[in-house]
Amino acid sequence: MRLKSILLCALGLYLFSANQVAVAEQPQNPCALPSDLHDEITKKYPGTHLVTLSDLDEYNRKLFRKDHGGRCPGLVKVDFYGDRKPTWALLLIPGEGSNRKAELVVARQLGRGWEISSLDTVDASEVPVIWRQGPGKYDDISEPKTIRAANPVIVICGYEVWARLYAWTGKEVEKAQLSD
Repeated sequence: MRLKSILLCALGLYLFSANQVAVAEQPQNPCALPSDLHDEITKKYPGTHLVTLSDLDEYNRKLFRKDHGGRCPGLVKVDFYGDRKPTWALLLIPGEGSNRKAELVVARQLGRGWEISSLDTVDASEVPVIWRQGPGKYDDISEPKTIRAANPVIVICGYEVWARLYAWTGKEVEKAQLSD
């Protein structure tokens, strides 16, 4: 009887600890912003929201998941300025409408506040996505220009239509057309 009690107790502890690990491993929302940044974005860009998987059509959702797994298609953490300060690239779209524009925004934490800059607006009739790529050499296909990025870059893409890259040069943001 005593051995049976010990085994039941051990089994109970095992199940309890396995349950705690399962709870700890549940994925968080990949499109969740830090709360103070969320408040700033809500004030500065009312009526917009981050692009999420539900904003994409089924085909583009599959493409994004294939390339980026469970990441958010409208949010990426990126050391864009190369200063290791918390920096996020956000892709914001308004609610439904015929003349939808998506806005690419970069938010960098400086002290207790956020420096928020708009990099570009693009047509959002087909909802675009963003991701980061590493430093490197990038050729512009629309003009003879090469960007040599020392820091990670931001890519915004309208699947199977166009892709653009944004890089910080140390003084300004440069843009390159990667595909048409």
